[in-house]
Amino acid sequence: MKLYLLEIKYEFLKALRNPAYSIPTLLFPLFFYFFFGVMFGMKQTGGVTMAAYLIATYGTFGVIGAAFFGFGVSVAIERGQGWLEVKRTTPMPMAAYFVSKMAMAMIFSSIIVILLLILGVTFGGVQMPLTTMLTLFATLVLGSITFCAFGLAVGFLAGPNSAAPIVNLFYLPTAFLAGLWVPIVFLPKPIQKIAVWLPQYHFSQLALHTIGGSQDQPVALHVGAMAAATVLFAAVAWIGYRRDEGKLYG
Repeated sequence: MKLYLLEIKYEFLKALRNPAYSIPTLLFPLFFYFFFGVMFGMKQTGGVTMAAYLIATYGTFGVIGAAFFGFGVSVAIERGQGWLEVKRTTPMPMAAYFVSKMAMAMIFSSIIVILLLILGVTFGGVQMPLTTMLTLFATLVLGSITFCAFGLAVGFLAGPNSAAPIVNLFYLPTAFLAGLWVPIVFLPKPIQKIAVWLPQYHFSQLALHTIGGSQDQPVALHVGAMAAATVLFAAVAWIGYRRDEGKLYG
């Protein structure tokens, strides 16, 4: 356990001291929320104020970014540097490497959600019971596991120079298509039909459900879609990991 905790500690410190990761990961969701959530916060959408609605969707956006870049880009770069081979020479179990990455992404996700809640309450006029805040927080942080699996898949399949473009190519367009930037009801009908095939959409709907702002769809549908996406991404990541093992050790 001590090895795991040490690896988590230093993985978090490494990410925090890397401005290319920590600054955009923490500030982008807050910037978007301040511009849209605070400026248009009193308007109603989905039965809740825009300020409350966008805490859930921009929280989803921020959490996904922390997972995508914390796993996808960093794992690809460390593979290219030979860092995983160095790790294998230490007493640390390899599982600690993956656990620390996931813990780091979840810690950053926690910080993002807490800052969004503070911003919403202090500047957006959001009035939300503490139990609802805690449920929303838990939903967003735990939901990051699905996108950690996606990031890991990219990390083991992409090269160190191609991982960031691949992640951005998936991250930004799908965030728009899933209704994370603009409420899904305001998007054209063809885009709304595309959204239901994206795990980002189902993640945001689970978050919105906690505050009473989701679409009229069963929670089981969103949970099932997230679970299926997690299994799929984890399987692809495992294939990439085994491919790497085969190249190194035959």
